[in-house]
Amino acid sequence: MQSTVRRLDLGHFVRPASETGCPNAGGPAAGGPEPRVEPVLAYLVRRPEGLLLFDTGMGGGDPETADPETEAHYRPVRRPLPEALAAAGVALADIDLVVNCHLHFDHCGGNPLLAGTPVLVQAVELATARRGDYTFDALVDFPGAVYRELDGEAEVWPGVRVVPTPGHTAGHQSLVVEQPDGGAVVLAGQAYDFASEYGSAVLARRAAREGVAPPLPGYRAWVDRLAQFTPRRVLFAHDNAVWEPAE
Repeated sequence: MQSTVRRLDLGHFVRPASETGCPNAGGPAAGGPEPRVEPVLAYLVRRPEGLLLFDTGMGGGDPETADPETEAHYRPVRRPLPEALAAAGVALADIDLVVNCHLHFDHCGGNPLLAGTPVLVQAVELATARRGDYTFDALVDFPGAVYRELDGEAEVWPGVRVVPTPGHTAGHQSLVVEQPDGGAVVLAGQAYDFASEYGSAVLARRAAREGVAPPLPGYRAWVDRLAQFTPRRVLFAHDNAVWEPAE
C-alpha cells in the first residue's frame, strides 16, 4: 500500500478575463475583472505496482497540433513533460499507466509521447473527444494510442481508484490514492477549478447533513462519494493550493 504522490509543474497559461468569473453550483463561469495566470499541474504516483501519471500537460506546441487561435487566446508557456519527469528521476519509458482527468488539450498534451502506454479514460469522455471540436484531434488518436475505456468507477491497482467527477466535462474523473495509515490523497484534476471551491462544497455538504435550514448552496453529487474515502489532501490541476480537512 505504500505510495508517493509528486506534483509536476508543466507550465502555465493565461485565462482571459471573459472566463475568470465564479461559476454558480458548478455552472459556467461568467466574466471577471481581469485575466488570471493558472498553473498546469500533473501528478506522478509511485506504487509497488508501478508508476502512474495523472495528466500529461499542454498540447499544441508542435507543428502537428499548433493552433494560432488557441495560442493567442491562452498564451501558454509549456514545460516539456520529459523535463518535468527527469526532475523527478523518471523517464517517459518508466511510466506504466496514464490517467487523464479529461481530454482537453491542457490535460492530455503529452499523451503522444507515451505511445503504447495504456490511458484510462471514461468512455463518454473519449467519445466526446472523437466527435471533434473538443480538443486537438492529434492528441486523441495518435499513433500507438492505447485506451482502456471505463464506464464509471474502477479500481486501477489495490487502493488506487478512478472515480467519476463530472461537471467540467461529462466524462471528468478523479483518482483516489488510499494511504496505509487511513484516509486518501485525491487527485481531482479540474473537478473544481480551485481548492477553495472544493472546500466550499465540502462545507455545503456538512451544513446539509447537519440539518441547517435552507437555502443552502448546492454541490456536486460526487462530493458524497469522495467523502467516503476520508480525503486527507485533495490536489488540483490548475491550483497550487491543496485542500485539507480542518482536523
